[in-house]
Amino acid sequence: MKILFTGGTGLIGRHLIRQLKPNHSISVLTRTPSKAFQVLGHDVEAYASLDLIEPFHFDAIINLAGEPIADKRWSEKQKEKICQSRWQITQQLVDKIKQAEHKPNVMISGSAIGFYGSHSADVVIDEHLNDINPEFTHKVCVEWESIARQVESLTRLCIIRTGVVLSKRGGALSKMKPAFELGLGGPLGSGEQIMSWIHIDDVTSAIEFLLNANDCSGEYNLTAPAPVSNKEFSQTLAGALERPNFFTMPAFMAKLLFGEMSVLLLKGQAVHPSRLIEAGYHFRYPELEPAMQQCMRKIKPPNDSDSKMP
Repeated sequence: MKILFTGGTGLIGRHLIRQLKPNHSISVLTRTPSKAFQVLGHDVEAYASLDLIEPFHFDAIINLAGEPIADKRWSEKQKEKICQSRWQITQQLVDKIKQAEHKPNVMISGSAIGFYGSHSADVVIDEHLNDINPEFTHKVCVEWESIARQVESLTRLCIIRTGVVLSKRGGALSKMKPAFELGLGGPLGSGEQIMSWIHIDDVTSAIEFLLNANDCSGEYNLTAPAPVSNKEFSQTLAGALERPNFFTMPAFMAKLLFGEMSVLLLKGQAVHPSRLIEAGYHFRYPELEPAMQQCMRKIKPPNDSDSKMP
């Protein structure tokens, strides 16, 4: 299969490309092809612009590009950058697909569980939820998804709403670990807010599952089936690092430090991957503790056969 990636050098992209490279031909759209070769290897094709890809002939497109949402305080300028980095490239891909003589068989386009906005712990969220909280993250995702849906009449479209990704390197844990390693880790605010997480191996395996499942289309939550409270998440991380879990960051301090972005830390969502499970995907890491232990290199990952592929 010939696959075009955007966001190929990001956390999910580089793990997924490593997984797919042995059996597929990989092309990457990137601002800096030299960086792509350095990160992904010279056995990928790298393009600085869609206009350089002629003919535009791919079996699949995996669209993961976007400015990291939690790396910087949400100034108006940063919020616009977060939006446009997702919306513009998705629109460019849509336009290219419309013009292409040979349409891809599938497009997998990124989104996030921020689509749903924050909810109390007793609200179980799946893909059928209509009670949306219209926060900034919802604004980002609803337009992102709307742009991608322009190709639904042209190709099979899967939209992936991803939760907090756990990985040995990069992602959320790389930001959390330093404080916990110093013995300064602990819950944020009340600690009762729900964190919907997923191990990187399940992210990549679920995307490959959708890539090959011709009967799958529409929205899919990429989260483990057992979300936990921030308090339990902190305890599990501290336990995996064999460090204490004494400290708490009060809500007012998080708001002072992070501004509007503190909503990501202090409010939560109990998101369930209903449609992914219904489609037949089996999680490698359905529970937090084994996932966290693997990220801390305490145990080896499960056998590949634990993840069912179509």
